[in-house]
Amino acid sequence: MKPNIKDIARLAGVSPTTVSRVMNNRGYISEKTRKKVNQAMKELNYFPNELARSLYHQRTRFIGLIFPTISNPFFGELVFHIENICASMGYKVLLCNSLDRVDKERSYLEMLQRNQVDGIIVGAHNRHISEYQSIDLPIVAIDRYLSERIPVVASDNFQGGILATRWLIDQGCRHIIHINGPRKLETPANRRRDGYERTIEEHGRIPLTYEIPKSLIYHENVKTVRKIFAERPEVDGIFASDDLLAATVISEAKKCHKPDLKVVGYDGTETVRICLPQLTTIKQPIHEIAETAVQLLVAQKNNEMTDRKKEIILPVELVEGRVQAGPNNIEDS
Repeated sequence: MKPNIKDIARLAGVSPTTVSRVMNNRGYISEKTRKKVNQAMKELNYFPNELARSLYHQRTRFIGLIFPTISNPFFGELVFHIENICASMGYKVLLCNSLDRVDKERSYLEMLQRNQVDGIIVGAHNRHISEYQSIDLPIVAIDRYLSERIPVVASDNFQGGILATRWLIDQGCRHIIHINGPRKLETPANRRRDGYERTIEEHGRIPLTYEIPKSLIYHENVKTVRKIFAERPEVDGIFASDDLLAATVISEAKKCHKPDLKVVGYDGTETVRICLPQLTTIKQPIHEIAETAVQLLVAQKNNEMTDRKKEIILPVELVEGRVQAGPNNIEDS
């Protein structure tokens, strides 16, 4: 049977009220009494109900995270940094993978509110969820527009699109295609496309973007890349909107014997740079994005928001892939 406060009080030889005061650090308690209570708790293997105590103090010290999937290296690394930063500030996280499903996202929003988390950080895609308009919690979005009142933290997607496209042009590419998600998603990531299109037009060329309906689904990526190679055999440069998509392009290009194709990705996670060092990519400041999101959330919680900027944009950089030995230029992308 699970021990309770009365059991601890009986073993320690004190009153239940004294046990409660020790656990909640209220009032004066002698060191001798404190040690007796803690020793009794240890002997009985008793752990206080942290949630109940947090609700009593009206702070749960929990932060809710809603992301599409941490199987994607970008989201995985972002959540890793968020959790570390939260832990250093005394917060724990509740992680929710929405899989881009509206029903799951709504369900997680409801669950997090029922558990009275101190705030929510969202990287999911579904803007048109009415709950985001009325939710009475501190909330921050990462690379997503959820509502007019929710601040957004994002990398400089527009500059990233420019850097990627200029690099391909500098490599001598004449037929450059961009692959991105649907324009209707209303995400800052669409600016990668804007940067690509402006740069292409500035060089007197016609931009061409292929959209992937659901970029988190691998077979959709493969289908789109194969369609590009079938419809545009002249393509010699591709700017992919994320590194996993870029990896798919490289893999399919090898199968189609396109050794001269140049590829640029976007994200620059540690995982991809280790596994695919030859990939040139636009590196997002992932740690800084995580840190900024947590700081914004805590500032809202503490009513310390002095700067009501709707969107905070952080700089990106182009990281050239390392040239690998061998004649196949796809390895040098």
